[in-house]
Amino acid sequence: MKIKLGAETRAALLQIAAENQLYLEGNIIKIIDSEGDPLFEKYLKEASENDKSNRRKRLEITKQIQSQNKELVTAQDENMKLMEELKVALEASTHAKESAEADLDLLQKKTQTELIGTIVKVSLWVIIGVGIATTAMYGIGLIAGVDTTLLGNAWSNMFGILLTNSFSIIGTIMGVKYATEKQDK
Repeated sequence: MKIKLGAETRAALLQIAAENQLYLEGNIIKIIDSEGDPLFEKYLKEASENDKSNRRKRLEITKQIQSQNKELVTAQDENMKLMEELKVALEASTHAKESAEADLDLLQKKTQTELIGTIVKVSLWVIIGVGIATTAMYGIGLIAGVDTTLLGNAWSNMFGILLTNSFSIIGTIMGVKYATEKQDK
């Protein structure tokens, strides 16, 4: 079945093609009857060729867009994988940081405890040493028959001072230790 167009319609189509380079498109061209008009037959042939050319261009553009879409989807998948890897790496680094901080805190507390222990031991040895030395001097003074009044007072005062200072040192150390433990909590 062929469609016949009136003379006015054919003339309008020819005029539009001449002035604006616009032609009919699609399968409708195949069923239009040229009615033996060579000028309109040429128009239909050009319209058919333009339609084929335009279809090829649209097909190429569609293929290009589909190809770009595939690339974008692939790139998006890769980005998602990288984001997951980054999340895992961030979690691992956060865990490593927390572990390192915990180890450092433990090491500092251990070192602090050892230092306090050393200070207490040295303080006790000094107190014991001074106490023994003063006691030995007092004992020698008693055996030698020397007047020990001054030595006895010195011995008593020194012993009191050493005891007071030793308890002061130990109290200060324990106070510092207690205060640092409270800050950590």
